[in-house]
Amino acid sequence: MDQFYNLLFIITLVGVVVFIALYFVDAGYGKLISAKWGPAINNKAGWMLMECPVFLVMLYLWGCSSVRFELPYLVFFLLFEMHYVHRSFIFPFLLHGKSKMPIVIMALSVVFNIVNGYIQGYWLFYKAPTEPFYQSAYTLGWFTDPRFIIGVILFFVGMIINQHSDYVIRHLRKPGDNKHYLPKGGMYNYVTSANYFGEILEWAGWAILTWSWAGLVFFWFTCANLVPRANSIYNKYRVEFADEFEARRPKLKRIFPFIY
Repeated sequence: MDQFYNLLFIITLVGVVVFIALYFVDAGYGKLISAKWGPAINNKAGWMLMECPVFLVMLYLWGCSSVRFELPYLVFFLLFEMHYVHRSFIFPFLLHGKSKMPIVIMALSVVFNIVNGYIQGYWLFYKAPTEPFYQSAYTLGWFTDPRFIIGVILFFVGMIINQHSDYVIRHLRKPGDNKHYLPKGGMYNYVTSANYFGEILEWAGWAILTWSWAGLVFFWFTCANLVPRANSIYNKYRVEFADEFEARRPKLKRIFPFIY
């Protein structure tokens, strides 16, 4: 089997392990920060350092590619980098407070982001142009293909939900207020991890609009990481905001509205 597909298979299996493990061990950052994960650094720096590698790897692979200015590949590149410009260079500086991020969590994320940047970029700019199906698919006609149209819609809907949900979280408290609050408004009326729901939608859209195994593996790994984490946050809120939570519980799910 092609070594690239072997790598995709390995990442898929790692995703299975991560999915199972995170139902038993909380990844200690953000709302689930824990000293048991060891030394920590400033949250803003941690976010930027762990997210920018995927942006840079994709940029490098695109820049070295012979298809970089062919319109479908250029659009794929811009969509992917749009997310990571925000996540790497804008989102960290919007964060409030003085939270910390464990160095080990940041390091693990850096490793995944480098690998993911490689598999997405290598697929799009080196592997796909040599595959007969994609040579004929990734042309200007791809922009009118239902897979591209549906994928782009999901991608942008997910991005809007993700960024709006982050905005809600950042504005739960007024300056000087140190209390904790159960998020509400937007998709938080339906799930306790609306930001994660938005991100999952984004990468589902990416998998569809590229119609690739690389995109599908990234979507799966995103779910493997965020779904069990959303469960941990749901359980934390259920204890921390018991009365308010119970009043909203009939329709309040973890991450997928009306489902889970």
